[in-house]
Amino acid sequence: MTQQDGSPPPPTPGEHTTTTVEQGRFCLARCTCGWRGPARRARSLARTDAEGHTGR
Repeated sequence: MTQQDGSPPPPTPGEHTTTTVEQGRFCLARCTCGWRGPARRARSLARTDAEGHTGR
């Protein structure tokens, strides 16, 4: 479900929503709860860190 401006709805309390963020040559996973994964050179590893955090 998306909002009218096309952005996803805000997370519900207690829900973990992760994203990956590019920082120069590195990629890292972040979560709405404030968690941050280690900087990785491979996007796939950052996504794996995020999946490990959310338990999916």
